[in-house]
Amino acid sequence: MRPGGQPDMQQLMKQAQKMQQQLAAAQEELAQAEVTGSAGGGMVTATMTGSGELTAIAISPQAVDPDDVETLQDLVVAAVRDANRAAGELTQQTMGPLAGGMGGMGLPGF
Repeated sequence: MRPGGQPDMQQLMKQAQKMQQQLAAAQEELAQAEVTGSAGGGMVTATMTGSGELTAIAISPQAVDPDDVETLQDLVVAAVRDANRAAGELTQQTMGPLAGGMGGMGLPGF
């Protein structure tokens, strides 16, 4: 630190680099993680990565009614939304501590 308690530029750069590495590791962790959402008591499930990429949809045969396709469509949408909510929670848990540390640096969006 320089006189007056201010960190020098080299220390700030080291902190920024460390935070960037932690952020990259957290993003990779999210990309590898999977979450599942469901609807209709589990008749429809949606799986996505922690980073929000939809990877699978599973539909129980009981959910398929040729005379009521609209309900099945609603169940698919609800399952995807549930998976998206779970991915958001995982992102918050994974990135939350990093975002708090970046807030002190005045970075927008954190």
